[in-house]
Amino acid sequence: RKKRENPGAVTVLTGCYPQAFPEEAAQFMEADLVCGNGDRKAILENVQKLLDGHERIVAIAPHQRGEQFEELPVERFEAHTRAFIKVEDGCNRQCAYCVIPRARGPVRSRAEASILNELRQLAASGYREVVLSAISLPSYGLDTGTNLVELVEKCAQVPGIERIRLGSLDPDMLTPEFISRLAAVDKLCPQFHLSLQSGCTATLRRMRRVYTAQEYAQVVEQIRAAYGSRPVSFTTDCICGFPYSRRSGTPAYDFPDQIHEREKQERSRRMNAVAEQVRCEALAAFEGTEDEVLLETPLSGTLFTGYTRLYIPVVVSAPGCESGQIVRVKLGRYDGERVRAALC
Repeated sequence: RKKRENPGAVTVLTGCYPQAFPEEAAQFMEADLVCGNGDRKAILENVQKLLDGHERIVAIAPHQRGEQFEELPVERFEAHTRAFIKVEDGCNRQCAYCVIPRARGPVRSRAEASILNELRQLAASGYREVVLSAISLPSYGLDTGTNLVELVEKCAQVPGIERIRLGSLDPDMLTPEFISRLAAVDKLCPQFHLSLQSGCTATLRRMRRVYTAQEYAQVVEQIRAAYGSRPVSFTTDCICGFPYSRRSGTPAYDFPDQIHEREKQERSRRMNAVAEQVRCEALAAFEGTEDEVLLETPLSGTLFTGYTRLYIPVVVSAPGCESGQIVRVKLGRYDGERVRAALC
């Protein structure tokens, strides 16, 4: 429809789908340019070629071992008060349900100097919180001889950056040494997203995850112990009905005894209900305590949404303040969506 409405436009199909399934994507004739996850800087050049009359281009380079992290630095994030820095791409694991290694290739870490330089630029632009993101965040440095903890410690030394937040983490890659070092970084937000996927060890084995349910729980306790009396929060993700959505190109696609869609939906409903109950209980425990909030979306001239260091969602009246500021608040009741807070 878009092609019919815009006959002179150039249509680009790019990303994980063509990278993982190049032959199939190449047959998507509505796309004038078909490319994968590599050499993304060439997209602009190829689009210009097409606008100049070049015939259809299919340029999907397969991933290769030893390829380098592709630098795509960002100076500003429009409508965002926290900055996101991608520090790694690819994954060396082979989880049974996941097509990411095929789509994103092997682990490739971004150069530390490049990360710190971008972080300094973002701090100069007024950003106070940065989120380190990746396809496999704990794998950072496996290919370059460093590690995620060293990166976090150096990011914390950048003037102007007050909060560092981590993306998704695999629990088995957090060693006791790493945990204790992370807990010593004051600027690191004590909120950890630890991928669980299943609370059943037998299912984890079928998923080809490399930890047990008991080992996952031990990592959680080790993190709590490292922080001592300081509060720490956890989030996670679970697959309700492995292998969930059958994805071609993965071993789980052909597994026997596939779970019916209605059963998956019912399990997900029950999981979400339990998760909301846990959330209500956890947030109730913080009522009356104080914390710092990064003001984000303004709901009015004085009312803002935001998140605490523990990633508690709040709404607070902050006259005279603006998005991007960090303010101290007293937490109130959870209304089912956010915690009502007041300036201290």
